[in-house]
Amino acid sequence: MFENTEKKFIWKNGKFENWNDSNVHILSHTLHYGTGVFEGVRAYKTEKGPAIFRLLEHTERLFNAASKLNINIPFSKEELNIIQCNIFNKNNLNEGYIRPIVYLGNEGLGLRAKDLSVNVAVAAWEWPSYMDPVAKENGISVIKSSHRQYENPLHSGNKIIGTYFSNTMALHEALDRGADEAIMMDMNGFISEGSGENIFIVKDGIVLTPTTNHCLNGITRQSVIKIARDLSIEVKEKDLGYDDLKNADEAFFTGTAVEITPITKLDQSNINDGKRGPVTKILQDLFMSIVSGQNSKYTDWLTFIK
Repeated sequence: MFENTEKKFIWKNGKFENWNDSNVHILSHTLHYGTGVFEGVRAYKTEKGPAIFRLLEHTERLFNAASKLNINIPFSKEELNIIQCNIFNKNNLNEGYIRPIVYLGNEGLGLRAKDLSVNVAVAAWEWPSYMDPVAKENGISVIKSSHRQYENPLHSGNKIIGTYFSNTMALHEALDRGADEAIMMDMNGFISEGSGENIFIVKDGIVLTPTTNHCLNGITRQSVIKIARDLSIEVKEKDLGYDDLKNADEAFFTGTAVEITPITKLDQSNINDGKRGPVTKILQDLFMSIVSGQNSKYTDWLTFIK
């Protein structure tokens, strides 16, 4: 839940607004048809002050997604990077989550999204951990969802506002069945991702993850592949089936919100011994040292705010 919002601000279209006063017109095209894009960005507390993890890559992906919808963002990437730093400082945060969003205006309503204003907003708030910290050690449970990931790679490969309803339904299904998260399959019956996370498994010392044909090429996903290979851990991107996850030695989710979180139970059955595996822990420890500014090798992944 959002806290102390009366003291927070949201940046929108060039100016700061009071959090509780910021709004969108009821006839915004994006509200009705979902035509818009967003990002999820994380900043961490370090000895040098707050630092945003892979800000440049997140902003690049935002602009790429907008271009695929023929939306021209009326600010440059450099301007939006500065804005994301500024809103974090404006809200007096040491660590937290940043949400840039691009949406269309209310000058007309209908499928014809021509000649509509393009609006940009950025919010930032406290978000120390999406998953229970205990889950980072003990792992979480997942189910195979009855909701499939989108058949259109444009939908699954970009953070487009109107395409997340299946993900929401999959997560709700998991929660209703007593699990923490869902595993969504792609149009070919292979594992795609979680409701909002990429998935990895470990088998015989090799790290395996689905190709990006039908899942988001997450920034954290890319980071984990890089750091694993830097540790001389073999990583393969390939089609993975349900049985691959069921028979894995280890499994974990990655994402801006979940960071690296072990998966220890699938459809009420333990994966291996039902505990976090050694490769997962190694990657977790290295990742946390990077985002907290304690690993100089990956300093270029951090944008220091102050």
